[in-house]
Amino acid sequence: MKEFREKAMHGVFFACAFASIFAVALICVFLFANGLPAMREIGVFDFLSGAKWKPGNDIYGILPMILGSIYITAGAIIVGVPIGLLTAIFMAFYCPKRLYGVLKPCTELLAGIPSIVYGFFGMVVLVPLISKVAALPVFGRDVSGSSILAASILLGIMILPTIIGVSESALRAVPQSYYEGAVAMGATHERAVFSVMLPAARSGVLAGVVLGIGRAIGETMAVIMVAGNQPRVTGDIFKGIRTMTANIVIEMGYASGLHREALIATGVVLFVFILLINLTFSVLKRRKDA
Repeated sequence: MKEFREKAMHGVFFACAFASIFAVALICVFLFANGLPAMREIGVFDFLSGAKWKPGNDIYGILPMILGSIYITAGAIIVGVPIGLLTAIFMAFYCPKRLYGVLKPCTELLAGIPSIVYGFFGMVVLVPLISKVAALPVFGRDVSGSSILAASILLGIMILPTIIGVSESALRAVPQSYYEGAVAMGATHERAVFSVMLPAARSGVLAGVVLGIGRAIGETMAVIMVAGNQPRVTGDIFKGIRTMTANIVIEMGYASGLHREALIATGVVLFVFILLINLTFSVLKRRKDA
C-alpha cells in the first residue's frame, strides 16, 4: 500500500510538472505562430527598428516601445534594487525583533496591493510631484508629470517586496558559521555581513533581482496610468513614453488583421526579452557555482 501511494504521488508530481511545461510550450507556439508571420510581412528590421507606430497608415515600428520598456525597467532597477537589497540586509542582520514583527508583514503587504492601486498612487502623488519638481528654476520645465521618471519610481516601489523577500531568505539561508568565522578572525559586524554573508548569498540575491526585473518589464496597468503612453523615441526622463506591454493593452481591444498580428509580434519580442533575462541569470549563476 505504501509503495502504491508513493508511485501515485510520483505520478501526480510528474503530471503537474508536465502541465507547467506544456502550458509554456502552448504559449510559445501561440505567440510565434501568430507573431512571426506579421514580422515577415512588415519586415523584421522595419518592425524592430522603426521609429513610427501608425497602424492607420500600416506603419508598425516598435523601437519607441522597446526603448520605453528598457528605460523604465532600468529606472526601476536604479530605484528598487539598492533600497530592496539594503532593506533585506537590515531585516536579516540588524532589525530588532519587535520592529521585524511589524516590518515583515508590511513588506509582504506591498506584494498584495493591486497594480491599479499603485497606478492611482502614481497619478495622485507622483505625477503632480514630478510636475512641480520639473517646474523648479533648476529644471525650468513645464510638463504634465506623466513621464519615464514617474513610471520608473512607481515600478521601483512595486518590485521592492519581490527583491526584499527573496534576498532576505537567501541571506538567512547562509550558514551562521560563516558569520561566526569572520567575527572570530577579527571582522566587525558590518564587514562580516557585507564581505562574507552577502557574497555567500549572491545567487539568491541575484534571483530576487531577476524576478524584480521580470515584474518591472511585464507590468502594464500601473505604467499605463503614469507613463504618458506616447509612442516616441526620447531619452528625456520628464517626457512620456509607451512600453511594449502598454502598447498591446491599449490597442488590442480594437485591432484587427495585420494590426492585431503586429501587437502579438510585440508580445513575441517581450517574451524574448524575458527569456534573455533568465538565460543571463542562469549563465551568471553557473559561473558563480563554478
